[in-house]
Amino acid sequence: MMVATMEMRKNTEAGARTASPQGTASLLDAETAWRQVVERDAAARFFYGVASTGVFCRPECGSRRPLRANVRFFGSTAEARAAGFRPCKRCRPESAPADVVKRIAAHLEGNRDRAVPLAELGELVEMSPFTVQRLFKQKMGVSPLAYQRALRASSLRRNLKQGGSVTDAIYEAGFGSSSRAYEGAALGMTPGRFAQGGRGERIGWGAALTRFGWILVGATERGLCWLSIAGDEAEAEATLRAEFPAADLHRDASLASWVEAALATVEDGSARRDGATHGPELKLDLRGTAFQLRVWQALRGIPRGETRSYSQLAREMGDPKSTRAVARACAMNRVALVVPCHRVVGVSGSLTGYRWGVERKRLLLATEHALGQLALSS
Repeated sequence: MMVATMEMRKNTEAGARTASPQGTASLLDAETAWRQVVERDAAARFFYGVASTGVFCRPECGSRRPLRANVRFFGSTAEARAAGFRPCKRCRPESAPADVVKRIAAHLEGNRDRAVPLAELGELVEMSPFTVQRLFKQKMGVSPLAYQRALRASSLRRNLKQGGSVTDAIYEAGFGSSSRAYEGAALGMTPGRFAQGGRGERIGWGAALTRFGWILVGATERGLCWLSIAGDEAEAEATLRAEFPAADLHRDASLASWVEAALATVEDGSARRDGATHGPELKLDLRGTAFQLRVWQALRGIPRGETRSYSQLAREMGDPKSTRAVARACAMNRVALVVPCHRVVGVSGSLTGYRWGVERKRLLLATEHALGQLALSS
């Protein structure tokens, strides 16, 4: 370790050779870079490593400033890692800066009528296509292509619900044809049938009694689209019928195992810390706006046994002003437990409203906390 640290000290240079996103070599002006580190310039597009700690950071990192003699500069996280440095746990240099992701999202939103190649997004933010793909998915939960499809799908749903011509709705949403709309909008049905309230959609369902009440799951051929918790089976079935009044609903005995899989995300003692079980992952058929999909993905990232406030979740998503929108998206969650909206609480830690009852939310959180403590002590 001492030898490695001495080697990093020895390699400290006035100007470090770096690679641009396109792979062409360039020279980073070390004195300018150091000044940006001192000023914690969030607009700077490089990374710096500290030889005395073996850690690399973003220029805007809030940690104590290092001695200039211990600092090396890098044009990419890959280069910093190759030099033997590990990422800072405070500024998380390998995650996407919020402003970069916002610029990519805005570009996708402004060009939803065409497929935007990764190379174009890379040029926009001066990153490689691979980095754009990885960082955007890390921050948003979906790839740029999937995000653009979600934008079109939500626009199509909105236009169809407003009435008028199905053809007009398809082209206004940015689809080139009706077949493209059917494939890309993830409606689970043709646009015409969606405009009629989903008439003809087939949803199988199964229910089982658990310690949290009756859990009912509903699934299309694409995956889980509904999970409710109720006091009795009839009440649980009524919630499904209220949500999908025009669909063809049928009982499916095979879905009882889906109830068990969903329940395992809360009470399975062998579940991983992120809440996922070791068994097969449930396929989901989530239908919502691009923002709602982002929120639901963020909810799935809350470790079991932990909670977040709505404002914390908004900040973690890189959009701190969206607290109210995050709360609305949580309320629209159709697959409880699997997308654990019960892990979101008030800013003071109070148990805010829960679609399936505050007392049930209290029991869910208590169960997860107890299992978490058990795992820590074992």
